[in-house]
Amino acid sequence: MKPLGTGDPVRLGPYRLLGVLGEGGMGKVYVGQDDAGTLAAVKVLRPELAHDTHLAQRFIREAQAAQAVRSPGIAAVLGAQTEGGRPWIATEFLAGPTLDQAVDAHGPLGEAAVRALAASLARTLADIHAAGFIHRDLKPPNIVLTSSGPRIIDFGIARPEHGLTLTITGQVPVTPGYGAPEQVLGQRVSPPADVFSLGAVLVYAAGGRPAYSGGHVAAVQYEVVHGDPQLDGISPQLRTLIAPCLAKDSAARPTPGQITAAFEEPGSAARQVWRRGPVAEAIKEREAGARQLTTQVPPAAAPDLTRRRLITGFAAGGAVLAAGGGGTAWWLGAQKKREVEQSKDPFYAPPPVRTPKATLDTGAGGKPTSLWKAAGVMDGAHGGLLPVRDVLVFASLKGGFAAHDVRSGKRRWAVPEAQVKAGCLSLSDQLIAMSDGQGALRTFVASTGRPKWTCPAAGAKALVAADDQSVYILTGDDRLRSISRTDAKIRWTSEFPAEYREKVQHRAVIDDGLLVFVGDGGGILTMATADGHPVWSFPQKTDLDIYPAVHKGIVYLNGEPLTARRLRDGKKLWESEPSYRLGAKAWGPPLVYGDSIYANDGDHTRRILMKDGSEVWSTLGEASYFSPVLRQGGGLWAYLYREDSAQVSTMNIEDGKATWAYGLPKTDYLDVAADGNRVFVQHDSSITALSVF
Repeated sequence: MKPLGTGDPVRLGPYRLLGVLGEGGMGKVYVGQDDAGTLAAVKVLRPELAHDTHLAQRFIREAQAAQAVRSPGIAAVLGAQTEGGRPWIATEFLAGPTLDQAVDAHGPLGEAAVRALAASLARTLADIHAAGFIHRDLKPPNIVLTSSGPRIIDFGIARPEHGLTLTITGQVPVTPGYGAPEQVLGQRVSPPADVFSLGAVLVYAAGGRPAYSGGHVAAVQYEVVHGDPQLDGISPQLRTLIAPCLAKDSAARPTPGQITAAFEEPGSAARQVWRRGPVAEAIKEREAGARQLTTQVPPAAAPDLTRRRLITGFAAGGAVLAAGGGGTAWWLGAQKKREVEQSKDPFYAPPPVRTPKATLDTGAGGKPTSLWKAAGVMDGAHGGLLPVRDVLVFASLKGGFAAHDVRSGKRRWAVPEAQVKAGCLSLSDQLIAMSDGQGALRTFVASTGRPKWTCPAAGAKALVAADDQSVYILTGDDRLRSISRTDAKIRWTSEFPAEYREKVQHRAVIDDGLLVFVGDGGGILTMATADGHPVWSFPQKTDLDIYPAVHKGIVYLNGEPLTARRLRDGKKLWESEPSYRLGAKAWGPPLVYGDSIYANDGDHTRRILMKDGSEVWSTLGEASYFSPVLRQGGGLWAYLYREDSAQVSTMNIEDGKATWAYGLPKTDYLDVAADGNRVFVQHDSSITALSVF
């Protein structure tokens, strides 16, 4: 936030102005605070426009009319009037990140978050339309993510259903790529125009890129009117729901009520989306900053509160407000002193590092491009690649763990004293957890390797899983232990059932308050994260490696056969037999994506529906059955291991057809991982980063 300057008012109505948030073609936006300490975003029409009586009257009249909308999903208009010849509008101040900022920093939203976003925004549009208004400018910068859900902002410039758009001569009346075709063509706009904008917003949220693109504004607008949306990289299930919103014919688009019904998930799942994970952490930090600001600003009654005092106060290191993405959502950056204090706090985890995704490849040449290669750096015998935002963590050939930059392949940091056999975990993409030679649990900032909190009494033999509350470890005497992430204290220690004692694999998956373990013989055991008590189990005898995958309350287990079980009680829902091709007797590790499961089966890769295990397609693949299947960009990735050579193969996610192959020499150790439009391949002690299409 910039300090108030010459010509800026100190007060407008009940709001004492603290500084300038931003300015544009229509006017300036200030942060204001009333006598009760409530913050507001105060928009003021530019002086040269304020002299236009007709424009000024409409500015106020339409803002006052917008107060008629009653919806928990908008940034409410708090007041509007003209003061000293300057019209102003005050709207509710929201501290969270805008949707575009969240996607830019953390990547596309997961399917559950997209569903929650769609249902909430559709409900809000229904409220807006019920009051006789159309928003007309729904876009990612006008959507703020808060702990209570998404909120639509800039409603002060929305228009009555048959009103005209308030623009300056020469300006484009719609945001390119988000305005409906009828808006682009200058036709009369009705509520379905907002539905089109919602569809474009959901494409961006789910895929991380706009639905329509072009080299310049005219090209983008041409695509909106005549072209097809770019839906690559979006799950088939979401694509089916989003595509109707982008129909060229406004009459063919669904209503907000229909959209809510199609996307809404039952229960409290939608609320939890905005309270867990990296985006939730960003929301929490900004909202905490807003609360801090309200306690730092002097009371309104202070007689010596002058403009000069405000300017020097902010210059001396007071709370800083940063403008966000062109809307009026502004979040609070920590003041320098607070940043220093936080860096010393071992339990303060800095937000995940914003890492640009790699540019998608064109597919020319029939194989992916090698982005970089780091030779002789990895302990191949203790393989495992862990991408965490801007770094790739792995077992170092020199001992311990090392992290290399995902963009350049250069080494960033190393912890040589870490016990590689114990493994490592990512904690919300912020910290990396490891164990040292004495069994202490240690954490480090993922991006820099800076040490954070430690639990010396952990007694860790293996790190098996983590959630928002705890890190779960196996102890040296083969018990399960929970270590709190907020104070590094032991929450509980639990014994395994006798038949699983000293027989569980050193890894687990976690979901809905349950840890899912695999026994040495292939049996499955679940234990509660709350206190470590066993919940359910079932025995089986197999010499195959079982890799559970959990999604929406169901656990999928590869092997012979591939089985779906209800997570809460282990009830079998369905099973799918392997094809037994090339002598293979089981399914490989499953990938859950969209409405389907992808896995290798013999010399084939198969896609089956998660609802009942029925097959969608099966294709002769270039992958080993035990290879994991990864999704990145618009394709599936797996590896093929031969006695004399190896390769990384890619397939089209829609039909399984082979697209690219990247050949490798004979190798003893091979593994793959993917993130941020990059695929990382371990071959013996070397790592290669590949582009994706």
